[in-house]
Amino acid sequence: MRISIRNSRFWLIIGLLLTAGCGDSGSTLSNAPKRKEGSQAVRRPRIVTTVGMVTDIVREVVGDRGEVLGLLSEGVDPHLYKPTREDVNQLDDADIIFYGGLMLEGRMEESFKKLRESGKVVVGVAESLDQKVLRKPPEFEGHFDPHVWMDVTLWSQCVDAVTKAMQEYDSEHAAEFTARAEVYKQRLQKLDEYVRQSIATIPEQQRVLVTAHDAFGYFARAYGMQVKSVQGISTESEAGVADINALVDFLVEQKIAAIFVESSVSEKNLQAVREGAEKRGWAVKVGGELFSDAMGTAGTYEGTYIGMIDHNATTIARALGGQVPDGGFRATAEKP
Repeated sequence: MRISIRNSRFWLIIGLLLTAGCGDSGSTLSNAPKRKEGSQAVRRPRIVTTVGMVTDIVREVVGDRGEVLGLLSEGVDPHLYKPTREDVNQLDDADIIFYGGLMLEGRMEESFKKLRESGKVVVGVAESLDQKVLRKPPEFEGHFDPHVWMDVTLWSQCVDAVTKAMQEYDSEHAAEFTARAEVYKQRLQKLDEYVRQSIATIPEQQRVLVTAHDAFGYFARAYGMQVKSVQGISTESEAGVADINALVDFLVEQKIAAIFVESSVSEKNLQAVREGAEKRGWAVKVGGELFSDAMGTAGTYEGTYIGMIDHNATTIARALGGQVPDGGFRATAEKP
């Protein structure tokens, strides 16, 4: 009889172990997406990002070691974007959050603050930069200019912030994150050289970039251009009649040949500038559409950071009298 009891207990324990191994405990870990690595199921961290430029860095560094979700799609203005209830849920469920920082996603700052205070890993990639290299326009209420991706060298430094955060979160794969980051940064160095060389081909007196809002300050500083815009750093600022008239005066007096619209900003103000110049006897063409606060369509070349900057530099150089190769950067340095 004792033998029977012991046998019963043995099989009861075995049954419980098998049930525990196959069942769903309801925990975050068991519910999280998993992938097979050898014979073990390995949990991949959920990583949520904001703008496409940040998303691109994270995907390049992380590879298949995490599931990356970008909240803001192409054409979305991060200055004005307010998180939806679904966004808040995604942020709450994330293991790691990467965002641009420096008030780029101004209306999301409070959410980031609360999530960080709750103990979640929340990283503003541009906030890792030395403040000495940041622009601080007086009209931006004492804040730094957040559009640092327009200087490829600065944006390459932001790759380090992503790499460091991933190494701390997943130290087992730290070497892999470092290797992937180095490969990506080498490509960015070649991109920086291409932009520099392309802009240098524009006649010096024509190196003036006129856009809808002041998103190209770092670009202008890095690559030797002057930049003029209707609106300030943030698109929340309103352009007044005086701003439009001042830009019209500048275009006519300097005989600027082209202005540029932006994919994520209304063309209304620039259209008023064009009409004002025409009334003064100076015809200004639209040199093309530039990507400023958002990249191109997902799944396209312009939907990557490298494609975005290549497009911008190539478009600007061609419109202002410079010489660039057919196919731009992709046709040269990006050849396999």
